[in-house]
Amino acid sequence: MAAFGATSLFADRLVAAMDAADSLICVGLDPQPQRTSADEILSFNTRVIEATADLVCAFKPQSAFYEAGGDVGWQALKGTIATVRRLAPHAVVILDAKRNDIGNTAEAYASAAFDWFGADALTVNAYLGGDAVAPFLQRPECGAFALCRTSNPGAADLQSLEMADGGPLYLTLAERARAWGEAHHRNLGLVVGATWPDELAQVRARCPEMPILLPGIGAQGGDLEASVAAGVDASGHGLLVSASRSVIYAGEAEDIRAEASRLRAAANAANPYRETS
Repeated sequence: MAAFGATSLFADRLVAAMDAADSLICVGLDPQPQRTSADEILSFNTRVIEATADLVCAFKPQSAFYEAGGDVGWQALKGTIATVRRLAPHAVVILDAKRNDIGNTAEAYASAAFDWFGADALTVNAYLGGDAVAPFLQRPECGAFALCRTSNPGAADLQSLEMADGGPLYLTLAERARAWGEAHHRNLGLVVGATWPDELAQVRARCPEMPILLPGIGAQGGDLEASVAAGVDASGHGLLVSASRSVIYAGEAEDIRAEASRLRAAANAANPYRETS
């Protein structure tokens, strides 16, 4: 686990990471199998981490790309998280695995993420309800991000279904998630795609203090400026702007660094609370 102190609350760790790097940027460590072989993953990720360590507040390895490499990939994931600890000790590691199940199965997923891999947070599927999310919220220093309004084009198939109060399902989920987090250590956040800045603003209005993980910047074409303006909390924090392929495959190390630096500057410029944060 990162060097924040064993008793630090996850919410405080996020703010500290953002302040340490003066950044809202999260780099997604998503080595594509067709471009990076399993035995190259760790060296590839190390180059990315070295190039961006001081520019970002978080790293987000997507579990699928490591699982696809079998035993070698799993070890590369563990090694990647250890490398973040060594090169970017301020940064938060979010394991993007979208896990969940009932009871002791969810507890096992949490143990794997937090104990074996050493991640600080995990993305989870909240479709099973609050009791299934709870096992991921038992550790005050760790957190979870529940899928809310995802960045893919088909997200509306279910997430925009009209509820009895006339609002969409994703807003109902956001409100329920806020209550679940408040019942634990305020360590539950939401995943909202940068492809939906108007919906992001609605989620932020309903959940003013919850951290939001924002995928969809870069290759998916999300609107960075509109999303930052809509998604940061009143302190200028609370939003993790995630970019993956556009950063890690930008080119040589200096190109990777330049792209991360560009994103950090753009996000900071779009932050309406930056001067008072």
